[in-house]
Amino acid sequence: MAGITKQGYRQYKDRQQVFDTNIQILISEVEQLREDHPGCGVEKMYDTLMPDFLGRDRFIELFMELGYRVRRYKNYHRTTYSTNKFYPNLIKGFVVNSPSVIWQSDITYLRVGEKFYYAVFILDVYTRKIVGYQVSDHMRATANVAALKMAFKENKPPLIHHSDRGSQYVYELYINILLAECCQISMGLTAQDNAYAERINQTIKDEYLSHWKPSTYSQIAKNVERAVNHYNTKRLHKSLNKLTPLQFEKEWSTYSRENRPIMTIFNNENQLQNGQH
Repeated sequence: MAGITKQGYRQYKDRQQVFDTNIQILISEVEQLREDHPGCGVEKMYDTLMPDFLGRDRFIELFMELGYRVRRYKNYHRTTYSTNKFYPNLIKGFVVNSPSVIWQSDITYLRVGEKFYYAVFILDVYTRKIVGYQVSDHMRATANVAALKMAFKENKPPLIHHSDRGSQYVYELYINILLAECCQISMGLTAQDNAYAERINQTIKDEYLSHWKPSTYSQIAKNVERAVNHYNTKRLHKSLNKLTPLQFEKEWSTYSRENRPIMTIFNNENQLQNGQH
């Protein structure tokens, strides 16, 4: 080869061979990551794996070319049936700087063929940790009670429990459990008012269940447990400085009071007052 010495050519081939080997190892790691988190996007793959021989842009370009783009699913099934009894929205514009200040909860459907199952999730909005959940074959409030009891079992009760105005959240036993733990009760009128819980519904379905395709109630229950465990312990969040919810919760405990990250709950009333729509 003109202009290249034999030694230079051998060194080039050696480097290329090492690079190709590293790529094959990386593909194996990506495949394992996709098995655990099938809806993981390419950017989040890079943040999780952080290969030291490949930059972010090249990684994204390469794995998009290799067909690792995530397919998104869109569908809808009503899970909220409001009642005339409800509580005011206490969290708009609320400033949070610690766990167990605000929990949000919502119900979502899980479709298998022509049959619908349901999942309740309870999320700590500050740490993004799923603190409680329950899968059921019905929409009765007993599933919400089970999720709430799970949440209280290993977590400090929140200052405020927030949800939509669904009838399950004004179920007498559910309300009594919250009041017994001195929790304030807050409810929103729109999906935007319960955005964190709405988002976790889509994350669990779009990034996990829609790829695993469970076909029975037993499989759904096991898959949801697997998804929640991965979400809490391995899924990175940009809003948490690319930590998992459990990592962020643990790191938060080391912060001095003045250095704790602060988040403010979205308040659409401010936008309306400022003329934004």
